[in-house]
Amino acid sequence: MSDRTSARAGQAPPVSGPDQLRNVVLIGCSGVGKTTLAESLALAAGMIGRAGQVTEGTTVSDFEPIETKQQHSVHLAVLPLPWNGAKINLLDTPGHPDFAAELRAGLHVADAAVFVVSATDPVTEPTRLLWHECAEAGIPRAIAVAKLDVARAGFEDILTACHDAFGLGPDTLRPVYAPVLRDGVPCGSVDLLTGRTYGEATESDAAAPSVAAARESLIEAVSGQDDTLLERFLSGEPIDAAMLEEGIRREVHDCALHPALAVTDAGLGAAELLDLVVTSFPDPTHRRGPASGDPDSPLAAQVVRIASDPYVGRISLVRVFAGTLRPDMHVHVSGPGRSTATTDTESDERITTLTSPFGKQQRPVREALAGDLVCVPRLSGARIGDTLGDGEHDALESWPVPEPLLPVPIEPHSKADDDKLTQALARLCAEDPAVRLEQNPDTHQLVLWCTGEAHADAVLDQLRSRYAVHVDTVPYQVALQETFGSASSGHGRLVKQSGGHGQYAICDLQVEPLPTGSGVEFCEHVVGGAVPRHFIPSVEKGVRAQLSKGVATGHPLVDVRITLVDGKAHSVDSSDAAFQTAAAMALKDAAEHASIRLLEPVAAVSVLVPDEYQGAVLSDLSGRRGRVLGSELGDEGMTRLRAEVPEIELARYPIELRALSRGTAEFARTHLRHELVPAAVADRVSGNGRPG
Repeated sequence: MSDRTSARAGQAPPVSGPDQLRNVVLIGCSGVGKTTLAESLALAAGMIGRAGQVTEGTTVSDFEPIETKQQHSVHLAVLPLPWNGAKINLLDTPGHPDFAAELRAGLHVADAAVFVVSATDPVTEPTRLLWHECAEAGIPRAIAVAKLDVARAGFEDILTACHDAFGLGPDTLRPVYAPVLRDGVPCGSVDLLTGRTYGEATESDAAAPSVAAARESLIEAVSGQDDTLLERFLSGEPIDAAMLEEGIRREVHDCALHPALAVTDAGLGAAELLDLVVTSFPDPTHRRGPASGDPDSPLAAQVVRIASDPYVGRISLVRVFAGTLRPDMHVHVSGPGRSTATTDTESDERITTLTSPFGKQQRPVREALAGDLVCVPRLSGARIGDTLGDGEHDALESWPVPEPLLPVPIEPHSKADDDKLTQALARLCAEDPAVRLEQNPDTHQLVLWCTGEAHADAVLDQLRSRYAVHVDTVPYQVALQETFGSASSGHGRLVKQSGGHGQYAICDLQVEPLPTGSGVEFCEHVVGGAVPRHFIPSVEKGVRAQLSKGVATGHPLVDVRITLVDGKAHSVDSSDAAFQTAAAMALKDAAEHASIRLLEPVAAVSVLVPDEYQGAVLSDLSGRRGRVLGSELGDEGMTRLRAEVPEIELARYPIELRALSRGTAEFARTHLRHELVPAAVADRVSGNGRPG
């Protein structure tokens, strides 16, 4: 069982080699009980004396204020657990789709995964997609069935549903522990290989016909992949548990077998799952990829996530893939997007101390071997995904981060908040790669791009609680433009000659609309020197200044040819400023005699959607004035739709697409061009670029 002596100290024991390590990520939708399971595992391992409750905000892994308030995980949390001479780095990940970046980080550094499914709703579509993603990456997987005590379906029925939903082959999903129920409620389990009982299960439960049949079925499935075991099984010879455990370990490593068991919120199944992880899951030396897992090889480590501590400052969670990380080492920091030719994009850092995380606690450690996870404080030059090494090897490949597509414009609440906002946002973006900060040059809005409403709430909460910066959210504006709908001419006259130095400038302009996307052309056809040559640049300057302000709705004016055709000057009172003003007046006068049209930005949109939701998504795109250009087959059961959609219709599209497809569709967008706003729509497009 677990090392209770070390557990009382609140820290997993040090390991002597990577073979003693297990890195396991918990995967499942929000609300299935991942954090509760993590709490049960920590209790079973002796790391805590009492299991906390999500509803009370007392769990080890959900320690951030936003997590205790919203009662769901927001960040990746690491719980090192000692068990049977091994150290299990348990990675608790958020189940909400808005925090998929944290899940991706957990998947990247884990060597195996436990899918937690609820007996009340066994397999949601996002869970199915994640399962196939893990399958493509060759990540060994097990299934923990939660909430069996509140569901009407039996354990075998849940496994059948998982088998069908994941498209598994025969004998690939097998229970390794049979749950024992009393009055329909799980009270223990039986190890199908050894007959060992857990909880309130008894020897009579282990000898029950249903358990014996399940054991025989499991042994048959394992033996079928090994000639020696198969020969013994067919001849009726006894097969000892050690041989069967080795067979299961081999099958799990090869993703040919996915063991399953039942867990409850009361902690039943926790010890069984820890046993399964240690005996059947791979250690870091079995990891596929460029890193060797050898503690004696050159260092190759990667920054997984960055957090801030009010006393320590920046803390980087690091996975060591090869070599050994020790205090006082000097490491070279490199990563995607960093140039190897310039020193300002790479850096050398000195490792001061190393700590082992356990929720919000940090305990000093002497070193981190290949395969281990450790925290490094004050690693100021590193970003998430960066590699720590000796500078002689290529940077480790990073993991995909969901593109933030939900705009959240913000304004500082006060002058004091304004003074602190820039630094707070810089730290926030360093900690969360799923946040993108934009200072829009057209609308002058400061926009936080997030992955969804829950993500936006978490980001704003962190600004308030962690950095004491208060901001107000404001409506999102898109960058509309104006253009002339017809040719026109304008007259600008500035004559002020009473008292002192006067101002005198007269300009006559002709304005012609150009095709969309043509930009602005300035010409002059002045004859007879009506406007002196040295004032013509002043006219152009005044015209362009007014173009940037617009002439009707306050949006920039584009796609026009403006020609200076006539004017007058005064030998004394004319000036650069006077002709700039007169030119602006002439342009506004021309606008009063022409129709002014609005232009809106249009985006190229790509939507990957399951076939069953394709009709709903197509109908929704049409309702957004989208032009569907075509479709193509994606992965099995998926279709990629391509369309052009006005950007003003996409402000809340990430939220609404998720609702339409039950969280299964994803989309990307890129700015394409500006187009004329249809006359029937112009009335509901307000002057500030917000949907009407």
